[in-house]
Amino acid sequence: MSLDPSMLAIILAAAFATYMTRSGGHLVVSRLKNLPPRVDAALNAVPAAVLTTLVAPAFYAGGAEVKIAMALGLVMGLRFSLIPMLLTGWGAAVLLRHFI
Repeated sequence: MSLDPSMLAIILAAAFATYMTRSGGHLVVSRLKNLPPRVDAALNAVPAAVLTTLVAPAFYAGGAEVKIAMALGLVMGLRFSLIPMLLTGWGAAVLLRHFI
């Protein structure tokens, strides 16, 4: 298997851009003594936005078993912590895919 030089350049450029955006954001935020309320609210919204971008396509494209597993995970997430929620959703998806 050979590695195309242009593909290697793209991979390295993407890695560099990713590193710079993450480290640059950390450096900017760490230099601020007090975060403005809007910046703090925006940073607190990032995990929910990322989770939505991961869950929404799977829910839309998945079958009934995926929708049921996600609903069970949601119910568990409202009551318990992260690990029981993930295990319930994952276990439900595995079992439902096996039996449906």
